[in-house]
Amino acid sequence: MTDTQHGFSTRAIHDGQEPDPRTGAVNVPIYLTSTYELQGIEKHRGWEYSRVSNPTRDALETNLASLEGGASGHVFGSGMAAIAALVTMLNAGDHVICGDNVYGGTTRLFSQVIVRHGIEFSFVDTSNPENVCRAIRPTTRLVHIETPTNPMMTLTDIRAVANVCHEHGIDMSVDNTFMSPYFQRPIEFGADIVMHSTTKFLNGHSDGLGGVLVATKPEHAETFRFVQKCTGGILSPFESWLILRGVKTLPVRMRQHDENGRQVAAYLAKHPKIQHVFYPGLESHPQHELAKRQMRGFGSMIAFEVGSRANADKLLQSVRIITNGESLGGVESLISHSATTTHAAVSPEERRRIGITEGLVRISVGIEDIADILADLDQALAAI
Repeated sequence: MTDTQHGFSTRAIHDGQEPDPRTGAVNVPIYLTSTYELQGIEKHRGWEYSRVSNPTRDALETNLASLEGGASGHVFGSGMAAIAALVTMLNAGDHVICGDNVYGGTTRLFSQVIVRHGIEFSFVDTSNPENVCRAIRPTTRLVHIETPTNPMMTLTDIRAVANVCHEHGIDMSVDNTFMSPYFQRPIEFGADIVMHSTTKFLNGHSDGLGGVLVATKPEHAETFRFVQKCTGGILSPFESWLILRGVKTLPVRMRQHDENGRQVAAYLAKHPKIQHVFYPGLESHPQHELAKRQMRGFGSMIAFEVGSRANADKLLQSVRIITNGESLGGVESLISHSATTTHAAVSPEERRRIGITEGLVRISVGIEDIADILADLDQALAAI
């Protein structure tokens, strides 16, 4: 079943996941094989070697491409492996425009590793499309954005930036990890490539690493398949199966994440010990109207300011149900200190410039009973 006329929840459960033709198993088997029997010289059943392709991985790639509305999906061993594969499209001398408020690991990869290969980067505030226009050079080949950003929850108008890119013949990629394709589908707004850390909401259970690139153009698909084959940084069959398992419940999980996230954001916005809350679902968020236009929900990622590192430390040590841990998107609520986790690789000066203070805390609201989440936050904040 790959009919794009079917609804999102139906596609999440069925696309790429037909019952096993040999046994009738309704779940795609985990094909733990490194190689396949050939039927002669250059004759095979569709698979030759598992670094190149694997039936379990193929099912996941088909599924994720369907959910994002892309032409092809390409999964890798982590989100960062997917980002690294993204820039293999480029050559020495090419220029990339990247959001200045993206995940710290992306900034680190671009500015400390990829730059050594002759590729140039400009980090700009993409929430204003004019900044993208001003940063374009004759050598610009890619604009990479993250919306909402990690952790400041700043939005970029996907359609506006995509229009700028396409006027200049530039590809646009979007990190859609925070929203998942259930709440935001960048390709519908003109994006050429969508990236996810599948470790997060797509998997949903904090038990497997992975990343994906969903492409819209044949040349991108060819490049990403070639990189998978050449570098071998592919997703294992078992972890592919874990994500297939997770995606089946993505719609119901995301609805609960969103419901809980809205209530936690409203609670934090009224709390006397919280100085500021960063959440697009709040009417006080400066891009609330944009969020309503390009997102189908607001999700469960929230950042908030408690005033100091000491206050943040006390809060993180006091939570009981919520886990103090670095990650997001699992069924359990996770809370972390951005300056020393996701953005530890970013200089203190740059962190201050983009608003990541020592008192900034990020929470990924899980799907526990909302009364328990709020009670835990209440008692932890009382410890400050």
